[in-house]
Amino acid sequence: MSSLIDFDPDDLITPSNYGLSGQPHEIWSQLRKHSPVHRIESSSHPPFYAITRHADIMNISNKPNVFSNGEGPMMLDKPTTARRDANPDEFGQMRTIIEMDPPEHREFRKVASGFFTPRSIHRLDEIVSECARAQVDKLGQEGECDFVEQIAQRHPLRVLATILGIAPEEEDLLLELTQQLFAGDDPDLQREGEDRDEATRSLLADFGALFTRIIEDRRANPTDDLASLLANAKMADGSAMGPIETFGYYLIVFTAGHDTTRNAISGGMQALLENPDQMRRLCANPELAKTTVEEVVRWTSPVNYMKRHLLEDFELRGVKMKAGEELVMYYASANRDDEVFDQPFQFNIERHPNRHLGFGTGEHFCLGAHVARLSARALFLELANRVEEIEPAADPTYISSSFVVGLKTLPVRYKIRPAA
Repeated sequence: MSSLIDFDPDDLITPSNYGLSGQPHEIWSQLRKHSPVHRIESSSHPPFYAITRHADIMNISNKPNVFSNGEGPMMLDKPTTARRDANPDEFGQMRTIIEMDPPEHREFRKVASGFFTPRSIHRLDEIVSECARAQVDKLGQEGECDFVEQIAQRHPLRVLATILGIAPEEEDLLLELTQQLFAGDDPDLQREGEDRDEATRSLLADFGALFTRIIEDRRANPTDDLASLLANAKMADGSAMGPIETFGYYLIVFTAGHDTTRNAISGGMQALLENPDQMRRLCANPELAKTTVEEVVRWTSPVNYMKRHLLEDFELRGVKMKAGEELVMYYASANRDDEVFDQPFQFNIERHPNRHLGFGTGEHFCLGAHVARLSARALFLELANRVEEIEPAADPTYISSSFVVGLKTLPVRYKIRPAA
């Protein structure tokens, strides 16, 4: 323990620190080596145990009877009273599936799990390919752009909007809402003149109005999309899913699915720019788009952490944790664990095996993982087939968020051939 580097707990906690330099991999490397179950104490946040090893996160994730999600996934950005009490009649009891434990979690997960199976999402192949081609087409054949704004966030936005019944003209509003919800600590993404509590109330009201319109339409005019499935969902006892649960499902499918995919795509392009040999390899072998996506998710780990609440005493690596205490599983750290990954700090689009935890594991494995993979793969495949030259045009910047992390801007200069 004496060789553990000194570090400021805020480097693991504070969103603004992530906005300055991204994920704190140097600290995690030291914690993995010297104190993989490390108690973190801060004057501004409740104490918690930082879990940084791959094996320990696997262990914890497969024991939902001991490590509960019931207190919510976020601790470092603590939920404000506004998130729970913005409108007690409408949103006070709202929870999403990532805030549920078995058996409740399993029942609610089954509502949409059939839509997200690999066989089922093949129906989206044409949609995601068309979305990817359309976004790249908009760039023209030569120029400069912010890759985050024009490509990384627009592509998954259109894919998710399509399956959730959101019209193209409503996409800009939806984009603004989801950015503010997940990056509310970033001053560049906050609504001017509103404090955090006011912004949260406004966000929930705007999301509620948008999804209520969609739910009412899909109940009157059902189709075969996810929006219709959720609007008309039945529980195990045959009863309709409640309005608060239905709203929560729409909210988590879109916000979680969009921001994580956007950050993976933009961070993946950053990694390809920083490793031009990998970019050349992908362009020469577009079939590598599939393994590229897996390496991109490992490398970027857009969901930086998940919190768990201990339901009983538990000992891990000799550390005795007590019931009622909390821990944070740092997926980004686990995805650089040298006990699992050969040369973990090398970006390798042909990495195999690649047992990353970018989509979580266990009970709460990402419900939309297959859609995220399909969406990202279509875009990297389109780029691999069409990019002639691409290079940085300026330094990237990071979002001030410690929960869902990634790039705010990625300026690039490019030459792109027309679609075949």
